[in-house]
Amino acid sequence: MPTLVIVGMQWGDEGKGKIVDLICPAFDAVVRYQGGHNAGHTVKFGDRHFSLHLIPSGILHPETACVLGNGMVIAPDAFLAERDRLRAAGIDDAGRLFVSNRAAALLPWHAELDRAREAARGDGAIGTTARGIGPAYESKAGRYGLRLVDLLASDLEQRLEALRAVIAPQLAALGAGPPAPAAAEAGRCRAWGEALVEHLADGEQLLGRWLAEGKSLLFEGAQGTLLDLDHGTYPFVTSSSATAGGAAPGAGVAPTAIDGAAGVLKAYVTRVGGGPFTTELTGEVGEYLRRRGNEYGTTTGRPRRCGWMDTVAGRYGQLLNGVDAIALTKLDVLDELDEIEVCTAYRIGGRTVHDFPADLAALEEAEPVYESLPGWRASTAGALSWDDLPAAARDYVAFLQDQLGAPVEIVSTGPRREETIVRPGGALERLTGGRLPAVAAGRD
Repeated sequence: MPTLVIVGMQWGDEGKGKIVDLICPAFDAVVRYQGGHNAGHTVKFGDRHFSLHLIPSGILHPETACVLGNGMVIAPDAFLAERDRLRAAGIDDAGRLFVSNRAAALLPWHAELDRAREAARGDGAIGTTARGIGPAYESKAGRYGLRLVDLLASDLEQRLEALRAVIAPQLAALGAGPPAPAAAEAGRCRAWGEALVEHLADGEQLLGRWLAEGKSLLFEGAQGTLLDLDHGTYPFVTSSSATAGGAAPGAGVAPTAIDGAAGVLKAYVTRVGGGPFTTELTGEVGEYLRRRGNEYGTTTGRPRRCGWMDTVAGRYGQLLNGVDAIALTKLDVLDELDEIEVCTAYRIGGRTVHDFPADLAALEEAEPVYESLPGWRASTAGALSWDDLPAAARDYVAFLQDQLGAPVEIVSTGPRREETIVRPGGALERLTGGRLPAVAAGRD
């Protein structure tokens, strides 16, 4: 059966959780391959509402297995708390929630260091979620961190001493208090390790066996392309590979096992934290998008910066991820606008630029070159068919397809699972093995 990667094409918060939730019934398992509890997915269907941070939204489907991959950094306490909230809400995870034993352990010391660094940066703060993601990836790359399997090691306290020996001087230099003694931390870590045992698995062997059995896998990224450590707006990025290319090493499968990618794109653009944002709207229209789109972080609650669609950035996302099809979310947020702007190029140093630049100074200088499209001034909320959309809304989607070079095969017209247009007969039909789900009462 086919395998597929779902990836964000902007700065994250594109609505990947809803799209994974929508199409995961076509797959046997959902695999998260990077990031930590700095991510957030909101899933709504009927009168139910779930906010997820570590566990893939596939957990809401009783026939779907979920795997947290080795490319993640996992705070054991955050994972266990999220699992317990889902159980309290009636979600049964027995035998279908797995965590790679090779995933890096994110400990409270990492979060302490993250907060101290951000405070020390002052006005130059990157805008991290202060969850310890960056320091945990540093520990992993520096080879002094712990993996989840190490929480059960006989020499756990010695491993923690080695980690503390690196973190404690950094905290002291930043004016922060010392981390807890290793002996005290070892007690907490052992308790977490024992609580995790029922979920820990050798992810590579598990996924390899499933692929050999012909099972279909859906790989889920966190954040978005422009926050990728290598390819994003560095240094205002996350600490992992958020592009589709991160799926193979982050899950522990061969690149040849992945058949395609679907990109998720918001009908406008948002980002959280610092960094350049060429189409940002700081006035009335930006506030309108924030209010109407409920643009506040699922994980942090921070207000998101909002701006017009940027197809320069979108084409860059298409280039890096090679998406076969696009899921366009929050089209209904634009319903009341008379005119909608789309950035098709940048002006930098008197030149018109169509490619996304690597230089941070150039991005900060860039001015958007807009093309104006008419608004539709009609409700698209809850539309289930392409023909239900106003002509101007269909024209807007078609314009984006032309600019981005990939077909829009899913259009989200509201926050709930049911409020979605699914257009069959395209790449997603192929990449779901012909099992692209119908939504609510019909499909396009």
